[in-house]
Amino acid sequence: MTVRTRASLKDIAAEIGVSVATVSNAMSGKGRVSEELGERIRATALARGYVPSLSGRALRTGRSGVLGLVLADIANPLFPQIAQAVEAAASASGYGVLIADSRGDVTEQTQAIRRLMERGADGLIVVPRRGTRVGEIGLPVAVIDTPSTPGNTVSADHWGGGQQVIGHLAGLGHRQFVLIGGSAASNVQNDRIAGMRSALPAGARHAVIWAEPAGAPPQRSAPLGLAARAAEGATAFAAVSDLLALRALTELQSAGLGVPEDVSVTGFDDLVWAGVVTPGLTTLQMDMATIARHAVAELLRLIERPESASDLPRSGVPMRLIVRQSAGVVRPARTRPTEGANPT
Repeated sequence: MTVRTRASLKDIAAEIGVSVATVSNAMSGKGRVSEELGERIRATALARGYVPSLSGRALRTGRSGVLGLVLADIANPLFPQIAQAVEAAASASGYGVLIADSRGDVTEQTQAIRRLMERGADGLIVVPRRGTRVGEIGLPVAVIDTPSTPGNTVSADHWGGGQQVIGHLAGLGHRQFVLIGGSAASNVQNDRIAGMRSALPAGARHAVIWAEPAGAPPQRSAPLGLAARAAEGATAFAAVSDLLALRALTELQSAGLGVPEDVSVTGFDDLVWAGVVTPGLTTLQMDMATIARHAVAELLRLIERPESASDLPRSGVPMRLIVRQSAGVVRPARTRPTEGANPT
């Protein structure tokens, strides 16, 4: 079997009869190379299987051509979507991406940042663990969190998303709400709850419950007491995430309540399964492609032109309301089972 060796810039230059510098300029898009010659050089490089050397590029430019991405918890199905969007935006700008997972731990987040710096990342995009900030680390950083977070670079308009979902539920006639949060330590979740509360119609009643009370360990399977809330008259259960909405949906249906016949349930994030559960989940969708594009563009500005002004939007990227079957019009209440009942 013949092993084909990878062509170098010198090989391509010799085949075409030009200097190595000319080939390098044509491949990088720099210098004065005619369009016709540039196309010929690139076609030859492609045919010969030329692959640019990242180490050589780093020596020439002082940059690795790699960005680091620190995710808060890759087990959460939202974060692979963020990673995919960031990778696509970075690739379009000629950069690769290294990913690290902080697993929801502050110490792990610090270590993940350090590991990516040690591997030569030119800059970092960080989705921080809830309630934390990324300080000065000696490397360009872009943060994806929420507009109210100090140091936030770009994010969805979580407050506005909360307003949208309550506006939708109010338009269906709901006046008694339960707002379901995961952790009060999360800036994103606090903004979503605050946006919801700011949009409540005049005279509406509401309660806010947290699945992870402050100072208590999370109990992801513990009941939230939603059937009792429904028995007290609540008709709309608005969760700050699709995962919490699924938990609410399951708990309410298990108590014998129909969704949306008796109560309505909404979420946030439009995870991949949100449209296939029964009933389909009404939720808010983040424009991850735009958020990732802004984050990468701002990070590259900090890397390449740190003195230039940012042109990022001052507010969050608008969220899109996805209307499905889990939210319906308020209907006359039928006899509602009490919490823990075993309906027949």
